[in-house]
Amino acid sequence: MQELADRYGFAFLGESWLPEVLIVIMTIVAVNIGAYYLLRHAEKAASKTANIWDDALINAAKKPLRLTIWLVGLTAAADILGKHLGSPIFELVPPLRNVGVVASLAWFLVLLTGNVADNIVNSREAASGEVDRTTVDAVAKLAKLTILVISALMIMQTLGISIAGILAAGGIGGIAIGFAAKDILANFFGGLTIYLDRPFSVGEWIRSPDKDIEGTVEYISWRHTRIRRFNKNPVYVPNALFTTIVVENPSRMSNRRIKETIGIRYQDIGKMAAIVAEVKAMLENHPEIDNEQTLIVNFNEFADSSLNFFIYTFTKTIQWVRYHEIKQDVLLQTAAIIERHGAEIAFPTRTIHLENEPAGGAA
Repeated sequence: MQELADRYGFAFLGESWLPEVLIVIMTIVAVNIGAYYLLRHAEKAASKTANIWDDALINAAKKPLRLTIWLVGLTAAADILGKHLGSPIFELVPPLRNVGVVASLAWFLVLLTGNVADNIVNSREAASGEVDRTTVDAVAKLAKLTILVISALMIMQTLGISIAGILAAGGIGGIAIGFAAKDILANFFGGLTIYLDRPFSVGEWIRSPDKDIEGTVEYISWRHTRIRRFNKNPVYVPNALFTTIVVENPSRMSNRRIKETIGIRYQDIGKMAAIVAEVKAMLENHPEIDNEQTLIVNFNEFADSSLNFFIYTFTKTIQWVRYHEIKQDVLLQTAAIIERHGAEIAFPTRTIHLENEPAGGAA
């Protein structure tokens, strides 16, 4: 048998290390199959619970765990080969195995962080419909960044690179990098300010009187914020800009204001008091007007072509479309009140008075 193996180039089949390597490989396959079915069963069980952690943990562990099993198993087989063959290349196996394990652990933690963040958002939206996506995203991104930095330092330490030396060099190089990347750092700290102060969140409508910025916030990253204008164009605003401009957040208003000036004709001045009183009573009894807020209806101006009174009140709703429906109803009812009193809404007019010629004037 040995002669046949040597003749056809299968001499390695007679090596003493082959059974050991085959046993390791078969063990890897068996463990992987067992892990696959175990995770599948655990996933089904976790889907029946309301806990946000079990689903996130199992989904995050699927790929990193199986990768780690293969990594540890193959490096164990490589160790066996290294002992029998004595090749120097097999000395790289232990550090590569350690790097792979650290990378798999980092991958698992990053996936876990993302899954937990998604589960928190979904569960709170299902429970109350309200969730601060901005804060959840900020914490998740900060956690992922921390995991990646720590993992990179562990990998360097595993490879024999001095972390102390890197940190010392980083202190000197950080100054140069800071000058070269000051805009990037400014945007980073601008994003951090947004996450901490929370002047706005994803899904809110914002605008700035200082810049031509208005729309709905779609995404907040560490470098920029994406805003969707009402014409559906996206605007990418560097986060550093938000530290220097005034930002209005209409999404957080408590009410919407109706502020209108309406004019009637000068010949209707005797009807002004009754019109104003009835318009005010109409607003006080309107189901969509918030009477706990300021409500004013007063005659306030002798204009060039009209006698003006103004309406100042607030709606209960803050929804843009519904607000305009209520405003339309208020204006139409006001017009009906003016008409019922026999008055008319004024429009710009000019009256010319011609003097009669004195008697006995020139022919």
